[in-house]
Amino acid sequence: MTITATDNLAIAQRYLEALENGAEGGALAEFFTEDVVQEEFPNRLHPIGCHRELAAILDAARKGKRTVRAQKFDVLNSIVDGDSVVLEVFWSGLLAVPVDTLPADSEMRAHLSMWLEFRDGKISRQHNYKCFDPWWV
Repeated sequence: MTITATDNLAIAQRYLEALENGAEGGALAEFFTEDVVQEEFPNRLHPIGCHRELAAILDAARKGKRTVRAQKFDVLNSIVDGDSVVLEVFWSGLLAVPVDTLPADSEMRAHLSMWLEFRDGKISRQHNYKCFDPWWV
């Protein structure tokens, strides 16, 4: 079966839906190749950025569910070129616990650029650029 650029975009959209629905473990792992690499570039929450392989991606999702009670990914724009999908996303999350100066039950928001590379219908590389909305309390 040949995977098309349109298929990759649909998989990317299902990936974001799975994250919204709290997928973790095997339900999340199915979106990735075994040798996936995720790079999160420096931002307010990760000042030096993060480099994650599959186990760390799954661990971050599990830990994230303790921090963010609910989250929403609104895709504003997408660009598809063969095995590459780029998404411009507005993210919002309802905090389950305090983060920095934000108390629990606050909404955190960010503008994201997600660059996804696919291999055989799975994400093999992900680059995240996050720009959080300012927060003060």
